[in-house]
Amino acid sequence: MEEVERVKAEAVQIMGVFQVLPRLVVFDLDYTLWPFYCECRSKRDTPSLYPHAKGILCALKREGVDVAIASKSPTPDIATTFLHKLSISSMFVAQEIFYSWTHKTDHFQRIHSRTGVPFNSMLFFDDDNNNIQGVSKMGVTSILVRNGVNLGAFREGLAKFSQNWNASMNNKQKCLA
Repeated sequence: MEEVERVKAEAVQIMGVFQVLPRLVVFDLDYTLWPFYCECRSKRDTPSLYPHAKGILCALKREGVDVAIASKSPTPDIATTFLHKLSISSMFVAQEIFYSWTHKTDHFQRIHSRTGVPFNSMLFFDDDNNNIQGVSKMGVTSILVRNGVNLGAFREGLAKFSQNWNASMNNKQKCLA
């Protein structure tokens, strides 16, 4: 638990650097929050998160930023069981866990419908570049993670979100001028 608190404190510090934060941060599950594919596991297994994942989730909650899940898992029952076993299920305002042929665009449409958060106010982390590209086209700031979500990817995501947000605000001002 000590490590979770350390990561949480560092993540809160990182968030404090940015003037604008996303309203919603969306995470993939497999190889993003945890280091395995659900379909290769059993409900009886004991899951684990990547080392920084829980601290980052706790920091987002502390700072009032909502979190959601977008997962193309063919075994949503196992994924849901693992979220409960890890005691993080209640942290998410939306859990879109279902198999889809799209690059998670269906997941994001549902998340948007459920939360009302505009796509340009969302930040997304995933290990699959196809999903990153597809969701980015919707206007969501998207970050490719190589070894799960960690403080480095988190910092990168917030920086890219801030950059995208500022660019969109500048474009709005130009249109109004």
